[in-house]
Amino acid sequence: MRAIGIVLAGGNSNKMSDLSNKRAIAAMPMAGSYRSIDFALSSMSNSHIQKVAVFTQYNAKSLNEHLNSSKWWDFGRKQGGLYVFTPTITADNGFWYRGTADAMAQNMSFLKNSHEPYVVIASGDGIYKLDFNKVLEYHIEKKADITIVTKTLPEGEDATRFGVVKVASDGRIEEFEEKPVVAMQNTISTGIYVIRRRQLIELIEKAKQEERHDFVKDILVRYKGLKKIYAYNLDSYWSNIASVDSYYRTNMDFLRPEIRDYFFRQYPDIYSKVQDLPPAKYNQGSSVKNSLVSSGCIINGSIENSILFKEVYVGNNVTIKNSIILNDVYIGDNTHIENCIVESRDTIRANTTHIAEPGQIKIVVEKNERYVI
Repeated sequence: MRAIGIVLAGGNSNKMSDLSNKRAIAAMPMAGSYRSIDFALSSMSNSHIQKVAVFTQYNAKSLNEHLNSSKWWDFGRKQGGLYVFTPTITADNGFWYRGTADAMAQNMSFLKNSHEPYVVIASGDGIYKLDFNKVLEYHIEKKADITIVTKTLPEGEDATRFGVVKVASDGRIEEFEEKPVVAMQNTISTGIYVIRRRQLIELIEKAKQEERHDFVKDILVRYKGLKKIYAYNLDSYWSNIASVDSYYRTNMDFLRPEIRDYFFRQYPDIYSKVQDLPPAKYNQGSSVKNSLVSSGCIINGSIENSILFKEVYVGNNVTIKNSIILNDVYIGDNTHIENCIVESRDTIRANTTHIAEPGQIKIVVEKNERYVI
């Protein structure tokens, strides 16, 4: 494809509470055996974008481990490849990435040394499938300077977490407001952009001279009157996981058969790093209803409407309802967990109860010794 990819995966979200203490948002586990960055990388790979850069910064350890090989997303090739850029101290720069535009400014050589005419920019916390070729065709057809992929939210959903856009009848964006106090529209920016590479270099260099660091506020919002910015409406599933509520809700969406079919049974696929683990083991007396149980799990209790990630041990007489249990959790006997997200590598002692109020989500972080000798 005639484009390179950039995945912005450096941000920290305080809306994620304790969940982002260990990992970047882009490395949040999704749907049993994936990470949220897999969806952006798989869409790029399936669109034949062969050269992709991931900008990481905050809590990047687990994300860097996840991206230790590019072969899972088919980027291991002679031309192109998967590049991971963390902030580096150089002779003329001693800063972390101060924003999304600054991250690109500090890695300007990646943009300048590439020869593809277009750049696709995506964030690492979106859950979707998208053929970027169609977005690029639309971008060229409209003779746009920048194309933003937008999504119309259903009525009643909170749009103030996102950039809210007003779109004219021909698709051009008339107004763009980043995270407004009150949202007048329900069409939002999904954080996916297509722009000509030379244009991007020019805009980033100008922003750098003016000490401006944010791609949305300092480029998209400032230039919306000068540049032709168009909206490409995404009509398939899209979700963002930058808060505890949306993370919980998005994972629970995967319990719906039509969503699972869309992501995992229909071409193109979503790829992730593969671990060699035995299939889940259901011992006598266990009962599982409408749940996703990943490989490496051992189940003795009863589970309903929940998602269990890899290597979870569920003890005897345990009840788990409407919960997400992350990787490598040991749940002792006679435990009751409801409406919770249990942090990875926790040990939940026997005879404990974690129940959140209806409509609330409780994050359980327990650091108990697993083996008493």
